[in-house]
Amino acid sequence: MTPNENLAERYRAYIDCLNKQDWDNLGSVVHEDVHYNGTRVGLTGYRQMLVGDFEAIPDLSFNIDFLVCEPPRIAARLLFGCTPKAMLFGLPVNGRKVNFSENVFYTFREGRVVDVWSVIDKAAIEAQL
Repeated sequence: MTPNENLAERYRAYIDCLNKQDWDNLGSVVHEDVHYNGTRVGLTGYRQMLVGDFEAIPDLSFNIDFLVCEPPRIAARLLFGCTPKAMLFGLPVNGRKVNFSENVFYTFREGRVVDVWSVIDKAAIEAQL
């Protein structure tokens, strides 16, 4: 297996963990020193953020549109079609189904996500409201 294939496999395991909400095993795919958009949140903070996302969006599912591997980094475009209960990124979605994408960049250390840089297509959500 090439380094790119191995990293892509690790990334898919990360996405699978999120979609299963397998919080007990999050530490196997996310580093304890994880940073989100330049701020150290740590594994506990990252888990809290994800749990909050799933509470606000019960039908949340992370869907890989494409990914590019250049170890130790991955760039991905994720697609979402979901029904947030109330506010989403400061927008009053209030139970309406919305579709949007996220462009996200990850750095891996020791086979786990350690840096996440995320840009959400908020304009796509605004256009649907």
